[in-house]
Amino acid sequence: MRALQIAATGMLAQQMRVETISNNLANMSTTGYNARRAEFSDLHYQQMTRPGSINASDGTVVPTGVQLGLGVRPAAVSIHLAQGSLSATGGDLDLAIDGSGFLEVTLPSGQSAYTRDGGLKMTGEGLIVTSDGYPVSPEIVVPADARSISINSDGEVFAYFAEATAGQQIGQFDLTGFTNAKGLEAIGSNLFAETEASGPPLTSTPGQDGLGTLRQGYLEDSSVDAVREITELIAAQRGYEMNSKVISAADQMMGATTQVR
Repeated sequence: MRALQIAATGMLAQQMRVETISNNLANMSTTGYNARRAEFSDLHYQQMTRPGSINASDGTVVPTGVQLGLGVRPAAVSIHLAQGSLSATGGDLDLAIDGSGFLEVTLPSGQSAYTRDGGLKMTGEGLIVTSDGYPVSPEIVVPADARSISINSDGEVFAYFAEATAGQQIGQFDLTGFTNAKGLEAIGSNLFAETEASGPPLTSTPGQDGLGTLRQGYLEDSSVDAVREITELIAAQRGYEMNSKVISAADQMMGATTQVR
């Protein structure tokens, strides 16, 4: 009774779909979060009669054959890259990326990671870091006597002092792009790591080489569409129920077989 195993793979697939949807809904308020989508493909087929084989009785060619599918398997959980809406915060160190690209940060291990979360902070030494304390690369240090800072769309950082009217440039934010951004590995805390699938990082000035620009005083909202996620959740629930009914039907058929006298 292949239906038991086939329906079981269907239930596992819908379970993964629900888990992906629940993660999207949980991150509705996560800065710079992009929704994920579970993708599936059919399993291999048992070839009872191959299409195009010769019919032994009269030598004619079988037009379609008999191919029995064995279920479904997860193919990928891909990220749907979309620009989230920009919310005004007024914070000097709040940066939104308007367009494509990522900010590069340095992990404690010395490796680089990438994020679209522009909710930056400042340490006691004036170093600009992420909410988890990872410094932005290249490092930017704000002087202790600076009254305020300004960041233009090209990523240039200016500090303003009490004794001067003009700002002094103290650093430059860069943006990093990838040939296949969907191939990045999500490592949590709004961070991504480079992989073979993503290709090497391509770092440039904001607004150049196809990268977006920076907007100070804004943060990028999550791109999760709540209505679409709820619709997907209902469809996944119905798919799970139908597969469970297939298992019940197969069980009843097996029960009827064992009761034959």
